[in-house]
This record gives sequence, C-alpha cells and structure tokens, in this order.
Amino acid sequence: MSLGARILVVEDDASLRAGLERALVRAGYDVETAIRGADALRVIREQPPDLVVLDLMLPGHDGTFVLERARREGFTGPVIILSARSALEDKLRGLQLGADDYVTKPFDLEELLARVAVRLRRTHVPTAHRFGSVQVDLSLRRVLRDGEPVHLTPKEFDLLAFFLAHPGVTHSRGRILEAVWGEDYEGTRRTVDNFVRSLRTKLEDDPEEPRHFVTVWARGYAFRPGG
Repeated sequence: MSLGARILVVEDDASLRAGLERALVRAGYDVETAIRGADALRVIREQPPDLVVLDLMLPGHDGTFVLERARREGFTGPVIILSARSALEDKLRGLQLGADDYVTKPFDLEELLARVAVRLRRTHVPTAHRFGSVQVDLSLRRVLRDGEPVHLTPKEFDLLAFFLAHPGVTHSRGRILEAVWGEDYEGTRRTVDNFVRSLRTKLEDDPEEPRHFVTVWARGYAFRPGG
C-alpha cells in the first residue's frame, strides 16, 4: 500500500463520492474530492495529486474533457476512470486520451482499491522513511533501529505507517481508530493510547519523553520526524 498518497476523487454522485472517500481514507490515503470538472482541473493545476479517480459524466466539463486538458497541461499522474459507460469505444477513448485504467460501475470496492495500489506502486510515492535512528521500509514492512531489526505487530506497523503518512499533523484518537482499525472496530479509544505507548517503547530513545510520537494536549497525537 502506498500510504500517504494524495488522491483526487472526481464524482458528482454524493453517496458514491462519500463512500469512496471513506474507503480511501481508511486505506491510509489523503483524499480530496471534486464534483465539477472545472474544480477538478483547478486542483490538478494548483496541487497535483498522486492519482485521480475520475467519473466521466460530470456537470459542466465532463470527465473526458478533464482528462484531455489535464494531460495537455502536463499532468503525468495515474488516472483511473470510473464510469457507467461500459461500451468498448468508451473504454478505448478513455485510454487513448491518457487514462491508465478504466473501471465500470457497478464495481467491487476492494478491486478498485487494489487497482489504486498497483498504479501508485509505479509512481514516485516514497516507501522508505527515516527519523532519528529508525529506518522504515513500507514496501517490505521492515523497521530497523540503530541498524537492528525491530519487531512490530501488524497493527503496530499499520499505526506507524499512518503516522509516517501524516508528519506534523495532529490526529484525534477517534480519527486514528477509524483510519487504522476501521470504522467498524468496536474497541475504545484507549486502544490508541496503548499502541502509541508500544511504539514509543520500541522506537523512542526515551519513551517517557518522546520526541517523535507526541501527545498534543486535549487533541490527540502527532508524529514529528525531526523531533
């Protein structure tokens, strides 16, 4: 998974747009949404995302216009078309205009997430991180401290990856629970405290005075790579 990638979802159906946003955020991505083609182009020009999920049938400029204009203006990130148009000529036109993939509605959410992950693995999104004496390889799910392997449980690693994807950002315990454990998780927010404590014990020089996994009073936790 390419955690931390910025994804732009361009979809005018409110329910589908919200569902996609929830699923992508839960998978660890940063998500921005747009309803109209003009708004999508503005985002792509001002702060190019790492990947675009693009509906074709939009109010104003449709998706093919957005794709063609974005490519002509130099956007090189992957674009996955999401459309109810299933005819072969529609798929071919989308691919000819510069789309990297074409998914027809209705679609399987897990399949879409897998396609997103595949496309992002082929781009520049970093998988290697370093802070203090700690080195992390997200693709290999490997952690070293002072050159020595550190064992993290799968969920500890997921929490670490979430923090690495959002350096300097303060997150509430509820937000962390939803992103790392999923919105259906039935545990309490104390779970986050326990896992943060475990990361501090394994990765901080002084767990009682943490430099990287810090508590932000009355707000939650933040990861500070510089310390």
